[in-house]
Amino acid sequence: MFYSEYIIIFLIFFCFIPVLVLFIKLISNQAPLMPSISQGSILSNNQIGAKQQSLYGNFRYLCKPNSIEMNNEIKKACEIMSKGGIILYPTDTIWGIGCDATNEEAVRRIYEIKQRTDSKSMLVLIDSPDFLDHYVEDLPEIALSLIEVTDKPLTIIYSGAKNLAPNLTAGDGSVGIRITNERFSQGLCARFKKPVVSTSANISGNPSPGNFSEIDENIIKSVDYVVDFRREEKINPEPSGIIKLGKGGEIQIIRY
Repeated sequence: MFYSEYIIIFLIFFCFIPVLVLFIKLISNQAPLMPSISQGSILSNNQIGAKQQSLYGNFRYLCKPNSIEMNNEIKKACEIMSKGGIILYPTDTIWGIGCDATNEEAVRRIYEIKQRTDSKSMLVLIDSPDFLDHYVEDLPEIALSLIEVTDKPLTIIYSGAKNLAPNLTAGDGSVGIRITNERFSQGLCARFKKPVVSTSANISGNPSPGNFSEIDENIIKSVDYVVDFRREEKINPEPSGIIKLGKGGEIQIIRY
């Protein structure tokens, strides 16, 4: 009995007291564990993720600018798409209208928003070439080589689309798929675990907006969720290259 009490006293003295001292020092600002918001806002890119000194020793802060905000927006967008909703989101090229590429009704709504007939197919984004064979019959081997060597966004049109909404593909059964390396759309596809439709945020026949500020208000009001990320950017990105692959690996360059 007494032995157990001694153990408890020992644990309190050697575990609780040091923690209490540390806490007092932290709240007195003598040794902050993490930089304040104002301090973090002036860190250079080289400093982010570097070793920081604290009472606990060396820590690596893996925080990236806007990473928390971005992840929150990805979560919200995925929740909307999982319910069949339509989102407006930044991609590796221009802003796009998106939805679950396997949901026929959601795809139909995008055609309706764009006032576009479903005879014109729309492309989809995925986050890794590892998933291509799940959406393409008889994937040509050259596709992976093209994706690996390209230095810009590349949309590849494949024959024999599968496991996608039937109204998403072209009349010949082909579909355009792009592997996105832009961090928001890549994170979106990775979390959603399905292809995401990506079509320009404009009424069919009107110019495609280069950035968020150029998007028609009617488009913004028509979608279920507008992603609050990268809205302030004014740079007009280049469109993706487009290549069509035949079943035998034949290459047709549509736009470079």
